[in-house]
Amino acid sequence: MDDKNKKASPWKSLQFGLAILAGLVVYAYGFQITKVDLEDLRSERRQESLSRVMRALARPEIFEYEQQEEIINTPVYVTCPASGAPTIAEPDKSGPYLIATPACANPGETVQVEGFNFAPNTNGPLRFIPGSDPLNNVALGRDNVQTDADGHFSYEFKLPDRPSDDVQYIRATLRQNVGAPHLTQTARDTWEKIIETVFLALLATTFGTFLAIPLSFIAARNLMKPVKSPLASIALSILGWPIGIVIGFVIVRWIESLSSPFAGNILINLFAIIVIPILVSFGLRWALPQEEITKPSSRLQTARLAVLALTVMVAFFGLFQLASLSTNLGAIGTTALGTFGFLGNFLFQVGDIVSIITPALGGIAAGATLSSFMGRLGQRSTEKLSTANVKIFNLVFSTLAGATAIGLIGQLVRSLYLVNNLLYTLWGPVITGALLGFLLALFTKPKDTLPTGMVIYYVTRTFLNGLRSIEALVMAIVFVIAVGIGPFAGVMALGLHTIVSLAKLYSEQVESIMAGPLEAIQATGANRLQTIVYAVIPQIIPPYISYTMYRWDINVRMSTIIGFVGGGGIGFLLQQNINLLNYRAASAQMFAIAIVVASMDYLSSVLREKYV
Repeated sequence: MDDKNKKASPWKSLQFGLAILAGLVVYAYGFQITKVDLEDLRSERRQESLSRVMRALARPEIFEYEQQEEIINTPVYVTCPASGAPTIAEPDKSGPYLIATPACANPGETVQVEGFNFAPNTNGPLRFIPGSDPLNNVALGRDNVQTDADGHFSYEFKLPDRPSDDVQYIRATLRQNVGAPHLTQTARDTWEKIIETVFLALLATTFGTFLAIPLSFIAARNLMKPVKSPLASIALSILGWPIGIVIGFVIVRWIESLSSPFAGNILINLFAIIVIPILVSFGLRWALPQEEITKPSSRLQTARLAVLALTVMVAFFGLFQLASLSTNLGAIGTTALGTFGFLGNFLFQVGDIVSIITPALGGIAAGATLSSFMGRLGQRSTEKLSTANVKIFNLVFSTLAGATAIGLIGQLVRSLYLVNNLLYTLWGPVITGALLGFLLALFTKPKDTLPTGMVIYYVTRTFLNGLRSIEALVMAIVFVIAVGIGPFAGVMALGLHTIVSLAKLYSEQVESIMAGPLEAIQATGANRLQTIVYAVIPQIIPPYISYTMYRWDINVRMSTIIGFVGGGGIGFLLQQNINLLNYRAASAQMFAIAIVVASMDYLSSVLREKYV
């Protein structure tokens, strides 16, 4: 029998019907949870409020005129006096005047208010003024009137529930535009803040990109999976990091103390940054020759190592002198350059940044160097020693490495949670780490290689995923506490979020590259750095540029949100005007945001078409 003539299975039909029913139940419960109810939307009060807000948003406060006001009062009684209808004096008809008919009524009733001799085609509010003082600034109501070409208007005004035996007033305040339009103060403030927003996003994107690129390589599975090392190399590398960081930090701080006496002398600063690069260049060339015909002697190797260490120390001295020169020139330029004083401030801040991060860079560089050296030492020991000796070597140094690593984590917990019990923050973690390291060495074959690359990969990806799950808004709150309210907190929050977001996107792009160029480069004997430079980077430059430009666009939009918590940018003004119910000013800020986002989208599309 042909398949088309087969009867449909009742069971499949039942399954399909049950699936539809289950979907309806899910969405019905969703309506209940989210409280979907259009009754409020249909209410007159909601419709009136919505219309008022939409009209305000449709008229952004960008341009304004100088205005000439005509303020006229007319008396009215609420309620009518016991003696009968009140006698109202005849208004002066030589200028603008109002007439309310009748001149008295009960609360909630309407009176016909007519205006005469006003400027033609003007508009303004019509308000009820409680009390007997015609100059009273308290006004009730939300009515507005518009004059015709003859300066006349007629309006039915509903009296509020403000009964009084004394005379009260209805006031018309009609405004006439004078002269040419000009930018409002809101527009000027919006312009300043939108410029701040764009540069806030630019700095955050720039700094975030520089730090995201190296992270993306160690977060790429295809690059880290082949990386394997013996346990001895891993243990010594772990031990090398904290020792090197401490040594490097102390030495660089000592160099900073040597540099401090010359920090205020611009001539010495200038001389140092000219001479030191030359000395460093000669020192590196002699200590690290490109090729050698014969193997150098032990004495020559020791001399080269000493010269290399001295060269690095001189280079750090030069960095401190560069920071001092930048700070000194910046301090002078901030006041001397006048309008361009921001250039001096830039130099000053760059010098301050260099002086702050140089000790940290020194510690990281020393830690990486010592870790690499000790890792190679462990590799050679594994290759040259007997299996039994390697086993003992692994047991000893793996135990020390585990105690060091977990012990440092315990100290981090102590600083974060203020736990003062050493059993929990020092001895417990040290003993636990030592035991784990000992067991790892005990149950691992002495000369086996372990997947260190994948461990680093998983740790990095977990770290990136954890930080990326925290919104930039929350990060901005933390940085506002750290550096105060303003755009600097926004730059730091968006910069951190940019690092973790771009590192993930970049690493996924690295994982999708073609394997052929990698294999070709590795077949020539290239090391990992050469492989990345010549086989990986050429394949990832176009998508990296595209992702970076897209991230700038995202940061512009996100900077409007972090302003709500004090992170700078136009978001601060937007929040302020929304809280004050000043929707016309808020509309001006939203209009500016839309223009900037559209411009960014056009610019990025042009750049992608040209360079990607």
